[in-house]
Amino acid sequence: MAKTQKFIFTGFLIFISVQWTLCVIEEELHAEYWNNKAKQALHTALNVQPNVHRAKNLILFLGDGMGMPTVTAARILKGQLEGNSGEEGSLVMDMFPHLALSKTYNVDQQMPDSAGTATAYLCGVKANYGTLGVTAATPRGKCSATFGNEVTSILHRAKSAGKSVGIVTTTRVQHASPAASYAHSAHRDWYSDSDLPEEAVQNGCRDIAYQLVHNTEIDVILGGGRQYMLPRDTTDPEYPTETGDRIDGQNLIVEWAKNKTQAKYVWNKADFDALNPRKTNFLLGLFEPKDCRYELDRDRSMDPSLTEMTEKAIKILSKNPKGFFLFVEDKGRIDHGHHGTLAKKALHEAVELDRAIGRAAELTNELDTLTVVTADHSHVFAFGGHSARGNSVFGVSRELAEDNKHFTTAVYGNGPGYQIVNGTRPDVNESISSMNDYKQQTPVPLSSETHGIEDVAIFAKGPMSHLFHGVQEQSYIPHAMAYAACIEPYENCNLLPGSVGGIHPSLLLLLMGLLLTLCSA
Repeated sequence: MAKTQKFIFTGFLIFISVQWTLCVIEEELHAEYWNNKAKQALHTALNVQPNVHRAKNLILFLGDGMGMPTVTAARILKGQLEGNSGEEGSLVMDMFPHLALSKTYNVDQQMPDSAGTATAYLCGVKANYGTLGVTAATPRGKCSATFGNEVTSILHRAKSAGKSVGIVTTTRVQHASPAASYAHSAHRDWYSDSDLPEEAVQNGCRDIAYQLVHNTEIDVILGGGRQYMLPRDTTDPEYPTETGDRIDGQNLIVEWAKNKTQAKYVWNKADFDALNPRKTNFLLGLFEPKDCRYELDRDRSMDPSLTEMTEKAIKILSKNPKGFFLFVEDKGRIDHGHHGTLAKKALHEAVELDRAIGRAAELTNELDTLTVVTADHSHVFAFGGHSARGNSVFGVSRELAEDNKHFTTAVYGNGPGYQIVNGTRPDVNESISSMNDYKQQTPVPLSSETHGIEDVAIFAKGPMSHLFHGVQEQSYIPHAMAYAACIEPYENCNLLPGSVGGIHPSLLLLLMGLLLTLCSA
């Protein structure tokens, strides 16, 4: 028996040693590597100069539910998808020079929701849990308290300043995060007129889909949510057994297209891909009746990715010489994955969001475009345990728990992953925990995992991005962005336009070199 135990222990040590050897790079064993790496980072830090010019373009990326554990896990996953151990890699957002923390609480709740937080980071005013585009003087669900308490978003202010504006999301376009950019609603769930309670109808409140079409003229709208735009007697174009949800008989897609030139509506990827941005001024793309599918489940022949939608939006909006404001959200599906304790789906969504951030960087100029990446709130998602370098993000700890069973390094504090029966839980291995629909085990049984309460990060680059520093109220975000672009209420910001316009920094250096050569000749 003792010989058997010794053999097993020796085999375990060999396994750990082999895994460690495979994942550790030779140069990392030497002090010179880390010293040089730190010197390079120090050199970069010493050369960061604030861009104090006015921002022509504003882009706000929102990872709904993307707390810091999600950012870390997504970074490692991205590296592992590229064939590396992952820990040493970087997300695109990691490379932004300015960083701050955002306090996410709602006025009436310690644990926030996506509606109250969206009102903060889009409208600059903290609100109650579950309310959109109104002050905290509006209790959730009380329509009559909406009037006189409306607040306007930075998207609306950018449009008033002559800029083009757009929203891109992987949820329904009427969902909480994008809806705060155009709607004023005492309840985030009033998607369609069929969702309005009697009090709201009597007091004249409009549903969120109606407000999408009638409140602010939005140039590009991409996401899901066809159902709330169509009447109940209209069949969905993709799913013949499904119909619209509206009881007022209005087809809001038709209403949206009225009085617009070069306006296009698409509901599938073929039409989306065929669309020419140069010949399109307005675009409405609704690719699912409700939310878009998870990236892991997306039908690539029918639905565009978040990156593809972001690219199309920027190409259309950037035609405006006055610039644009674009809100891009992978809300949904990061947030929804976490709610289901589906870590694999949530983290693949976060990686896709980072791809969209990278593509936006390629299509814009950091000299005149302020880009901000943040989250509305976190989740009770944690990432830890005894794991060797390069361990799969969806893998298990190398040490057993006290019940002599394995556990995943990605875990949740509560949620539907609760599997304890008669005081015991099932064992798990990496082949099980790596499945797309695997639910991480949780110690507290809930039908839906909860949001977190801790601060979330704000990453920023571009004109006036140094304004993002320290620990700020979440409502600070649109104020800093509005100031950077000199739009309401900061029209008198006295910032000069960028001196190089659309010239790329490397091209500018080349031109300066040629000028110096000519002057010295």
